[in-house]
Amino acid sequence: MTRLRGLYAITPETPRTNSSLGEQVEQALAGGGRLIQYRDKSGDSHKRLSEAESLLALCRIAGVPLVINDDLDLATQISAGGVHLGRDDADPREARRRLGTRAIVGVSCYDSLERALRAQEIGADYVAFGRFFTSATKPRAVQASPELLRQACKRLDIPLVAIGGITPENGRSLVSAGADMLAVVDAVFGKADIRAAAAAFHELFNDGDSQQ
Repeated sequence: MTRLRGLYAITPETPRTNSSLGEQVEQALAGGGRLIQYRDKSGDSHKRLSEAESLLALCRIAGVPLVINDDLDLATQISAGGVHLGRDDADPREARRRLGTRAIVGVSCYDSLERALRAQEIGADYVAFGRFFTSATKPRAVQASPELLRQACKRLDIPLVAIGGITPENGRSLVSAGADMLAVVDAVFGKADIRAAAAAFHELFNDGDSQQ
């Protein structure tokens, strides 16, 4: 698997514009999105299946994996590119067994390096830390710091994802601290020009590559 790096775009639960979710994801991909996460907590299984299948088709055309948030059954049903698991979700080992060795299994680790080390030990492909800044999506999430990323870089061999209130302006410091991916909802899908918003994040990683 190619090392994950770049913009990790997470779909909004409520579209911010009159365009469809598929159109919005197409724009995020065109702007440089390197991983898409489908996140929907509505409980409408028909809607979730329909949207996930549509997004999976778009992502396959773009050559970008689609990860399903929290729902291992849905990820398995559509043969998604992977699944993202939180504290109360399925065991990463069960996700690996059901999705196969080529799937991406990501784990939320909040502000805990110990949880991240355990996730790596049992086969996670990436770990996510955050929130780092004030987040409209998860305003009550625990606070993480750039120092956590720096410590994680020393002890983990898998990609690090930063999430929570990230913008192109404050995201640069997280990339410098060791984040391989920046996970974003509002700062991409909440903008009038989604493609340009995604491109602004994409440039943070281009800048880092050119300086290496």
